[in-house]
Parts: sequence; structure tokens; C-alpha cells
Amino acid sequence: MLISLHVKNIAIINEVEVFFKEHLNILTGETGAGKSIIIDSINIALGGKVNRELIRKDKEYALVELVFETKDAKVHSLFKKLGIDINDNQIIISRKIMSSRSISRINGETVTLAILESIGGLLIDIHGQYDSQSLLQKSFHLEYLDQFSKDKISNIKENLETKYKDYNKIKNEYQNAIKDEDKRLRELSFIEYELNEINEAQLLDGEDEELEEKFKKLSNASEIKEALEYAYECTGYNSTESAGDLIGRSIKQLAKIADFDIEIKNYLSQLTDIEGLLNDFNNEISAYISEIESDYGLLDSVGKRLDTINHLKQKYGNTIPIIKEYSNQLQEKLDKFKNYDSYLENLERQLLSVEEELESLSSSLSLIRKSKSSDLTNKIKKELVELNFIDVKFDMVFNKLDYYTPNGYDVGEFIISTNPGEPLKPLSKVASGGELSRIMLGIKSVLADKDNIETLIFDEIDAGISGRTAQKVSEQLNLIANHHQVICITHLAQIAAMADAHYIIEKVSDKKSTQTLIRQLNNNESVDELARIIGGVEITDRTKESAIEMKDLAVNSKKNIK
Repeated sequence: MLISLHVKNIAIINEVEVFFKEHLNILTGETGAGKSIIIDSINIALGGKVNRELIRKDKEYALVELVFETKDAKVHSLFKKLGIDINDNQIIISRKIMSSRSISRINGETVTLAILESIGGLLIDIHGQYDSQSLLQKSFHLEYLDQFSKDKISNIKENLETKYKDYNKIKNEYQNAIKDEDKRLRELSFIEYELNEINEAQLLDGEDEELEEKFKKLSNASEIKEALEYAYECTGYNSTESAGDLIGRSIKQLAKIADFDIEIKNYLSQLTDIEGLLNDFNNEISAYISEIESDYGLLDSVGKRLDTINHLKQKYGNTIPIIKEYSNQLQEKLDKFKNYDSYLENLERQLLSVEEELESLSSSLSLIRKSKSSDLTNKIKKELVELNFIDVKFDMVFNKLDYYTPNGYDVGEFIISTNPGEPLKPLSKVASGGELSRIMLGIKSVLADKDNIETLIFDEIDAGISGRTAQKVSEQLNLIANHHQVICITHLAQIAAMADAHYIIEKVSDKKSTQTLIRQLNNNESVDELARIIGGVEITDRTKESAIEMKDLAVNSKKNIK
């Protein structure tokens, strides 16, 4: 339910905050006091369009903040998907409007208007005189019926939606598959060409890295050989200046004097070890040089192999594993194309099977809808009679689409006759604006215990009615308020008297500026406001007595309704 509304710097509102109660909240006030601004502010907070001129003069921004409390599992599930936390079942929605942009937040997280609207649609239902125009759209009629029948059809609708997705997927695949034969053959030829090109290469995992190392070595063979030969000359025995020759002569000199001193023997031993290591080095470097000489012929073949692999990488993937995976995909396509007739037959069988399931589910759904429609229309008719449609007839007719939808194949439409002897006709051809509002109220009354939205707002749903009809409307609003939090703006005393919480919207001025205020009335103040609505400017004792009587009658009526 809506716990509170905070509005700042919008139109003639400087700053107001109101805390709403459970059940029936009534807002009244004189014409021009700013009642419509309250509803407009709620709409703005929930993602509605903003007229920047609404920002109060000389203010940099306007702000609307709504605080909700809900345990609705559907709402909590959506918040979880969006990654927004809900603490203590509380949801705080705010929208700050500036001259060039607006910022929307839910529980401190900045959100888009699309998210704001989707969440708002689960938390609150705002219904005004013009919203009744939705009754003129047939698509809404079936929604009302499904809402009324949800206990019977929810599982069927879930299965139907799943099967429809399967149906669409298979249907699209089938339609894509039945291309003209020439195009299929061209695609087949192209797949075979690519697959043969990859298969002929006989790629091995890691082969490209190994070849690149080998190519680097072979392509630099001359430079490598030159450097190694120089090192070999410098460390060998082919020159009197080479390390090997110099070390050999040094060993001969030390051997002559080794017996004269134990330390000299140690030097001789160390130098002999060095000579051995140097000999091993010379032998290994010599072998490596010989190997390079014998590998010259590989350079061309390694280069060609690398060219082949790099060419395939450019066409089919950056690595050998990716190329192989692409090859597997090509093979699957090739098998499908080569077994094209079997593939099409299999798709046709799948499509037929899913269509049969769709037909069965749609048929079951349609039968339940038609059965429940009688119950729904009878209940709505009963409510309409209570709303002063004395000789009303109300029914629902169905047509069948020639295709499937996620909602079956039904098209349902309410039909009505408001006068004796007149045939039943679509709402759009019979009902006036005021009648549409009462019809919508009747529907809401029937669906009161079926609707998951906790807060309903009715804005001037009393337009064009008075007397007994107004009393009936007030009773229907109270009935709905037994199942929902209802916030209603009204000009009628009969409706205002039914309030569980009564608020007045006032326009005050200090001669410098004008602003709108809103406050909750106590019982005596509520009676005074009822007297004002009944009697106008001058409130007499008799008017006051009428207001008290009306309040007492409303209290008794509420007891009877409950």
C-alpha cells in the first residue's frame, strides 16, 4: 500500500507530505485547490510525462517521493531480477525534475523510466474518468475475464505461453528452411568448399605455435650460424689467440711447477675442469652449427605451412581450436542440407505436434473463458444494477482468431443494453463517459478480491452522477476498499462520508504567494467539510445536521457492507 506522498515545488504546491491509511482514503476540496495536482504528482513519480512548466516559479527543481509497503511476491521477484534491495518490505520511489532532465530512483538506485513504469504498474492502479476509455478497447475485456478466472486458467496460460515460444521457434526455423532450391544448392556448395579447405589442412592443436618458433629459427639461420662460428673460433683451438689454445698452454706451464706448491696443484685442477667444460661447449656448438646447415631446406616448407594456417585464421577464426569448432558447425549444416528432405519432414512433424498442443491448450482455455464469462457478466450486471443501471443487460461475446497467440485464439468483447427493448451492443456504441466510469467501477468491484495491485486511485469517478447513484458508487468504493487501499478524489458528499480517512486539499495565500496544502481531518472537521460540500459557502445548522446524518448513515452502511 501507499504509505506516504511527498511533493515539493510543483505548480502551486510549495511542499506537502501526506500519510495515507488502509481502506478508503477520501480527498476533497474546493475547485481549483489543487486536487488534480496530487494525482498528477503520483503519475509523475511513477514515470508519467512531465511538463517542465509544473516546476514552481523561481525553484531549481521539483520533487515527488512515494513510500510503499508490500509483501507481494511478484513485486519482490521483479526487484530481485533488477538487483534492487527491499528492506522491511518498503519501497521508496523518488523523481527529481529539473529544467533539462529528471532523475528517478527506487530505494536509492537510479533507474530508467521504463523500469519505473513497470514497477509502478505492480504497486498502484490510477483510474480516472478518462481511464474508463480503456473499456472501449476489446483487448482489455479479455484481460478482465482472465483476471476473474485466474484460479482456473493460470496453469493453462503458463503452458500456452511456453508452447507458443516453442511454436514460434520451430515455425521460424521451418520458414527459413524452405528456401528456393537454387539458393539451397549454392549454400550447400559454399559449405562444402569451406569444409574441404579446412579438412585438407589437417590442422593440429598447437601446430601454429611450434611452426612459428621453427620459422623464426630458420629464417635467421645465417645470422645464427655466423654468431655461433665466431663463438666457436674464439673458444676453440684453431688459433693461438683462442680460449682453448690459451687454456691448454696455461695447463702445460702449471703442470711443470705443480709439485712445488699444493696451491698450484689446486689451480691446475680448476683450470683442467674449465678446459673440459670448454671442450664440451665446443662440441655442442659445432653440432648445432651442423644442424642449422642441414635445416635450410625446411624454411620454405615451414613458411608455406604457416601461410596456409594464417590464411585459415583470417577466414574462419583466430586460433586452431576456433577453426575446428567452425568446421564442426559446417559439418552439421552439411549433414542437414544433405538430408534436407528428412530435416524438413522432421520440422513439419515438430510443428504439427506443437500446433496440436497449442490447439488443445487454446481450446481448453476458450472453454473455461466462455464458462466463466457468464459468471463474470452476471456479477458485473448485479453491480451495475446497484450503480443505478436499472434495466441493464450485460454479456460477453467471443470470436476466434485464425492464428495462435501466447494468449490463445480468443477475442472477447463486453456488450451492453442500458434501456429496455434495446439490443445488446458494444460499449463504444452505447455507454457515455459517465456510464463508462460506473461500468469500470462495477468491474473493479467484482474483481476486488482477484486484483493483486494493493493500491487503487479513483480520480473524479463521480463525474456526472448524484443522488441515489452517488450513494451506490460510495458503497461500491467501500466494498473495494475492504480488499485494497483506495484513494479517491471526489466532489460528492455521499462518497466523502464513507471515508476511513478524510483529507482536505486547500489553497492558501499570504498575499505574496499561493500554495496548496493537504491535511487529514478529524471527525468534527470531516463533518464540517461534508456540510460545505452539501451547502456551499453558507453552512447552516440544518446543513450541519444533514452532514452528521450522512456520516452516521455511512458508518452503518460500512458495517452492513463488511
